[in-house]
Amino acid sequence: MRDIDIGFAVIWFVVFLFSLSFHEAAHAWTSEKFGDDTGRLQGRITLNPLPHIDPIGTIVFPLIMLFTAVPLLGWAKPVETNPLLWREKTKANISVSAAGPISNLILVVIAFVILKVMLMQGIFTQNRMARTYYEVIAPSPGQPNFMEPLAMLLIIMLILNLALAVFNFIPIPPLDGSHVLESILPYQAAEAYAQLRPYGFLLLIALMYLGVLNSIIGPVMLFVLRLLL
Repeated sequence: MRDIDIGFAVIWFVVFLFSLSFHEAAHAWTSEKFGDDTGRLQGRITLNPLPHIDPIGTIVFPLIMLFTAVPLLGWAKPVETNPLLWREKTKANISVSAAGPISNLILVVIAFVILKVMLMQGIFTQNRMARTYYEVIAPSPGQPNFMEPLAMLLIIMLILNLALAVFNFIPIPPLDGSHVLESILPYQAAEAYAQLRPYGFLLLIALMYLGVLNSIIGPVMLFVLRLLL
């Protein structure tokens, strides 16, 4: 077990739960806009994390990752949809699938704007001694004590949701990006692509441990942080 700041772990986990809840609620809300109220009937259009929690993906894997630095994937309980109820089924499938990562991008923009304003006002400053992405922002000298957890919360919200958005747009089953891609492919190509579904999770694990996922997410992260700082 590695040394970890308990305060950081608590804030990270709270932001993680909120981000997953926002993500899944966005799927359910968008599906309802196309005529499918399954998510609402199951209580999934809510920011309360309890209906969205998957015991393994939302609790066990993220906590193992936090305390051991083992790169494990985390997830929430998928929102059930009934495509038979959708109007404009292709448009609905694309919109419902994209709604999750787009919701994460909305949280990225909110955190980015707040951090940028506070940096410009001199409330926060760049931490040039940072060892991780999560340490790049710190309160300026003389700021109240509560500014430190606030800075931590905002930078975690920015980085975590950016990672979730980019990750979920990757077109590998069962990620949201795979549903978007399958919807726009010609029929025969979509049928062939669908054959990847049983192997998607294993493929993701392999790409994660080979560093491919980091090579996708890392440059996006650096670009956004450069814009911020």
